[in-house]
Amino acid sequence: MNREMLMLVDAISREKNVERDVVFGAVESALAQATKKLYAGDVDIRVALNRDTGVYETFRRWHVVPDEAGLQLPDQEILLFEAKEQIPDIEVDEYIEETIESLPIGRIGAMAAKQVILQKIRDAEREMLLNDFMSRGDKVFVGTVKRMDKGDLIVESGRVEGRLRRGEMIPKENFRTGDRVRAMIMEVDLTLRGAPIVLSRSAPAFMIELFRNEVPEIEQGLLEIKSCARDAGSRAKIAVLSHDKRVDPIGTCVGVRGTRVNAVTNELAGERVDIVLWSEDPAQFVIGALAPANVSSIVVDEERHAMDVVVDEENLAIAIGRGGQNVRLAAELTGWKINILDAAESAQKQAVEVDASRALFMEKLDVDEEIADLLIAEGFASLEQVAYVPLEEMLEIESFDEDTVNELRNRAKDALLNMEIANEESVNSVALALSDLEGLSADHLAKLAAGGIHTLDDLADLAVDELTELTGQSEDEAKALIMKAREHWFANDVSSQES
Repeated sequence: MNREMLMLVDAISREKNVERDVVFGAVESALAQATKKLYAGDVDIRVALNRDTGVYETFRRWHVVPDEAGLQLPDQEILLFEAKEQIPDIEVDEYIEETIESLPIGRIGAMAAKQVILQKIRDAEREMLLNDFMSRGDKVFVGTVKRMDKGDLIVESGRVEGRLRRGEMIPKENFRTGDRVRAMIMEVDLTLRGAPIVLSRSAPAFMIELFRNEVPEIEQGLLEIKSCARDAGSRAKIAVLSHDKRVDPIGTCVGVRGTRVNAVTNELAGERVDIVLWSEDPAQFVIGALAPANVSSIVVDEERHAMDVVVDEENLAIAIGRGGQNVRLAAELTGWKINILDAAESAQKQAVEVDASRALFMEKLDVDEEIADLLIAEGFASLEQVAYVPLEEMLEIESFDEDTVNELRNRAKDALLNMEIANEESVNSVALALSDLEGLSADHLAKLAAGGIHTLDDLADLAVDELTELTGQSEDEAKALIMKAREHWFANDVSSQES
């Protein structure tokens, strides 16, 4: 019987073109499953089959778990202290095994064994095909629609299948069985039965790959697509950079009479593409990304990573786009938060900022309105600038002599020091009030203090979006933190009811 088994393993290995070890593993699994049926509980069985002789042994085994964890699967686990009574040097996550009687092959249900072995073989074949496909390094999956599966498309390329989910298709796009499909390979998920390759036609990376296929200069390294933002099926923007001064990046991507960009557009159900020149200067990049709108002026706020873009009345609607599409895509493309303002809104915002700076200077520097306005007119907007801008620059202000400049700088430094001390005390008081909450870093505490959040109740009163804006945490983190801060409310309610 053992010789016959070895011959059978060799025959299956040759017929299915899989390794002998894979077939041996399938036989071991079949024997283990059959043996498990002899026990009432959900036991763990291991079968070890000798690859040379065909002789096999069967073991029942227990997984060693920490004492404090307890037994979650009593038929398969053993606590560490009990395991050490049998094997003194055993560690957690190791196994204790006990030899049991092996089940004769003749007593195995033939159909059950066959199904297990064939399934193992199919899994091995599938993995080999997948590995061969992925080793080619393709980024775009090209195949035909094989079937629908709960709204997803199963696309076949050779003997490999990919899954194109409904949410990753281009809106209003319909495919039928047998249609040819191109999509971006996003990931390989082996838990997806039958179609482990996850595809997308709406991802920005797919558009980049389509341009790479249409524009040889990208593959040659003469051009580079720096970023891409898409509203799939409607409009997209790509930022391109030329590494060769002789090559026009926009014209090269468009192609003669638009042939290259049209090929991409046709593949993506008519999606219009704006090709933008990438620039190291963030302001210039944003101006290009907002095309076709003309920008009047732009103010960059490095601290908030945001820009106020001023456009005239005629360009306002163009800059924003239908449903905010143009400014949203420009923001995604550049990575900057973009605020579109008309001239009146810009003037109003500047007036508010000037009033705030004037009040700050008058209070902290103890100067009159005239001096404060003079500093603002010369471009000073913060105490840090007054304190640390080079002395020579401040002396260029006609109304200021050296004594005046030194006095202003000293007052600014003193004000900053006092503000820092007050801020540190505020942060400490916040840290003390919120000391029982986990997930708050020193930076978070400083931001809460700056935002006027000093007590547990202050934090509990916040909405999720307010907390994320203050601290920069994710929505899930903010939600968990707020719920934790509100726990004392419910505890007080319970206490009141009990009394």
